[in-house]
Amino acid sequence: MLSKKSSFVHLSQAMKNSFSELNVGKHLRHAGITKKIGFSCLSIFQLLFLLVFEHRNWYQAGLSKQAVDLPGKDAIYRFLKVPTFNWRKFLSSLSSEVIQRFQKLTSSKRVSVFILDDSVYSRNRSKNVELLSRIHDHVTHKFVKGFSLLTLGWSDGFSFVPVDFALLSSAKKTNRFCEMDSSIDKRTSGFKRRMEAIQSKPEVAAKLIQNALDKGVMADYVLMDTWFTHAPLIESITGKGLFVIGMVKQMKQRYRYNDKLLKLEDLFKVIKPNLQKKDVLGSIQVCLQTDNQTPVKIVFVRNRNKKSEWLAILSTDTAISDDEMVRIYGMRWDIETFFKCTKSLLKLAKEVQGRSYDSMINHTTLVFTRYILLEWNRRNEQDPKTIGHLFFLMCEEVKDLDMFTALQQLLELFETMSKGNVSLSTETLSNQLAQWFESLPSYIKGLLSFSMCES
Repeated sequence: MLSKKSSFVHLSQAMKNSFSELNVGKHLRHAGITKKIGFSCLSIFQLLFLLVFEHRNWYQAGLSKQAVDLPGKDAIYRFLKVPTFNWRKFLSSLSSEVIQRFQKLTSSKRVSVFILDDSVYSRNRSKNVELLSRIHDHVTHKFVKGFSLLTLGWSDGFSFVPVDFALLSSAKKTNRFCEMDSSIDKRTSGFKRRMEAIQSKPEVAAKLIQNALDKGVMADYVLMDTWFTHAPLIESITGKGLFVIGMVKQMKQRYRYNDKLLKLEDLFKVIKPNLQKKDVLGSIQVCLQTDNQTPVKIVFVRNRNKKSEWLAILSTDTAISDDEMVRIYGMRWDIETFFKCTKSLLKLAKEVQGRSYDSMINHTTLVFTRYILLEWNRRNEQDPKTIGHLFFLMCEEVKDLDMFTALQQLLELFETMSKGNVSLSTETLSNQLAQWFESLPSYIKGLLSFSMCES
């Protein structure tokens, strides 16, 4: 046993509470991330977790006054490169627990979504990184050296939680600069993730969603951008019992409408759009050009960046209204904020420059854990329901109507009646008051000292 203290991990009290509340150590053990001797995996994980918040890297930490209490450089590198550590199981288990806690704080009627998107994991200055390949950056429209970070996240419109990810290389061998390490044991999770890295994006995306469902993470919709909204992936997701909402491009893809195969621009002419509207121009129900002919609804909205153009949003939930579909799809912006935060603030792909594929998986999981704990602390500060069971005894779900608004509505009701010189009978007035009273949340009803029968 080591006599050294673990005092080098100076986590803030909020982060200490988060590590304890979310059982981070237990999730590490259940994922097989353990050591027999030396510093524990939890201590090393906390140390690496802390670096970004102290605005230093591992080299600078080694030069600090606390360097005597730090584990050796070899211990850190071995921790980062172990292929038997199941980091996917750890992240899925941690995110599942956080999501279940979030769901207890919101109504069951609140819409929750899976968000699927990818981002460039750049390693432009590297040469001998395992599975390094040429990746097309859709933002700069250039090819870069690195990986494609395919991410699946969960959101309830207030909090975003990364659930799973895959660090993809190119499926074409000619685009890869380096191949995988042949000495990796094929029974390990590290080898399985390497094999996953050379598969196609739609295939891996379907696996990420299935893994999340297997962990008990549930959502109502899967949100995707134009790079993923294609018929094969849509049918794969709908086969899992989920609805899909995604933006579609004006490509050669055709949709079946009244036994005719039409492009998007042809469908736009069919609906006879109301060009006077600011946002939603119209909608139409069609079927995908597949064997199952899955029915979908396409909503056309005005492009705010260029008002002369329009955008098309597709949904497999044909019963949803046009405005609600657009509102739900707006939740997809959460993952763009997540990518910006992890790259700019949490040093994704910048903090660790290892050559091993396992070290990049480890580092990415660590960055995602930082974001989860930050999101957990933000929710604790801004959502009063997180103070404990006392809140549930005093009130219900977050209300859309407060006491001031309720009284203001009542005054406006009487003002409208007086301006209209309407003569109301006692029965009619009682019905109006009863309708207003029943529309109030129950906690406001309890605050009022009268009841309708007494009025």
